[in-house]
Amino acid sequence: MLRPLALALLLAGPAAAQAEARFVQTPYAPPKVVLDIYLDDPAKLAAALYWLRGIVLPLSVPPYDYVPETIKVVLHGTELVTVAKKNETKYKDMVDRMRYYADKGIEFKVCMLALEDYGYGLQDLQDFVQVVPSAMTELIHWQNQGYALLIPQIMDKKFNIEDIR
Repeated sequence: MLRPLALALLLAGPAAAQAEARFVQTPYAPPKVVLDIYLDDPAKLAAALYWLRGIVLPLSVPPYDYVPETIKVVLHGTELVTVAKKNETKYKDMVDRMRYYADKGIEFKVCMLALEDYGYGLQDLQDFVQVVPSAMTELIHWQNQGYALLIPQIMDKKFNIEDIR
């Protein structure tokens, strides 16, 4: 004889297979987030900027309509070469995307210590960039102000979505 729980699962099986996911409109507050970007390859910044898109896009339309002024992006790895004026052509797509976000109010901050390591000065960077004394102290500062820390995880893409879905 089947136990009551097993019987219920057996009978619910076909109905459960017919069910579908449902959309939930989470009541998000305006985001206070600082993104810590420290990459081993400047080309990976393109993927990291999708993390930023994942915050800005859904929250900038109804029902939220938030202006992303409370989002900070701190660059302190190899990706900082993407904001050097001399590399604008090479990294044009990324620069255009960062400039688009900067025009919306997102702040892009570059670590002065890392900047010096690369031999760049203030005059070498795009005009939407703010240079801060240290990435570490900047990240700590914004967390102390109540900002969430988000560290984009960038993986090497091994599969085409069409091949695995």
